[in-house]
Amino acid sequence: MEGHHHHGHGERQSFGNAFAIGISLNTVFVIAEVLIGFHVDSMALVADGVHNFADVISLVLAWVGYWFQSRKPSGRFTYGYGAVSIQSAVINAFLLVAAVTLIFWEALNRLRHPEPVPGGMLMIVAGIGILVNGATALLFMKGSKGDVNIRGAFIHMAADAGVSLGVVIAGGIVLFTGWTIVDPLVGMAIAVMILLSSWELLTESLNLALHAAPKSVNMPELREWLLSRPGVVGIHDLHVWPLSTNKTALSAHVQITGVADTDAFLHDLSHGLHEGFGIEHCTVQAESTPGGCGHGCS
Repeated sequence: MEGHHHHGHGERQSFGNAFAIGISLNTVFVIAEVLIGFHVDSMALVADGVHNFADVISLVLAWVGYWFQSRKPSGRFTYGYGAVSIQSAVINAFLLVAAVTLIFWEALNRLRHPEPVPGGMLMIVAGIGILVNGATALLFMKGSKGDVNIRGAFIHMAADAGVSLGVVIAGGIVLFTGWTIVDPLVGMAIAVMILLSSWELLTESLNLALHAAPKSVNMPELREWLLSRPGVVGIHDLHVWPLSTNKTALSAHVQITGVADTDAFLHDLSHGLHEGFGIEHCTVQAESTPGGCGHGCS
């Protein structure tokens, strides 16, 4: 029996400055939006401000998770601290649900008791929101495909830009028609939009927290690929789990026959797993057949 362990090291884009810029811009905007929203009694502005505030917290949490991913393993934390990014993603998802509940409740109250709203002010403030949120979303667009934590930040900001656009439209309707009921209706629409846009983030982050194989890894395809390698006649105890929101680990027992150079075989196998499936931390135990590992595997 022989074991082989592989780490993949890929160059990653740094998002530290993106988080700093995004948090600063959105904090200033949130304070202004909420104050103006209460001043002019606009539920749409207050709802958007509350959502933006939740997103500022989310950006902070995502930044913390991102920072922990870069820390090296030490002491008892032999896999490092990347799992903090998974916990951040879970907390962010639940923060969104809490924000949706609060916005929807306040919008219902305002729907029962509508109040006059200055449409022009709505349009100006929300228009600034489109610029702030849109610019922040662009900072995270590049890394949103391969990292759930970064994707969470991107979804938050992109959704905010869309929500602000809805508030601009609501302000225009109020300004030209005087229909104040549009304001709480937009607040409710914002809540529904937030929930829909974040549902996938919620389910995926919970799955990662339960050590499910990341969505990016197709398990049947992975197993088929392993079995198709020259010399492989069987595979068992195959496990794939997330170390963080952008790093994946694998361990497996691979039964081989007719392989002259086991070290070269294991090296090529680990390299293929990294290049084809994005698995960065790979431990493979090779077993000569017949017999395998006997009763030891259980």
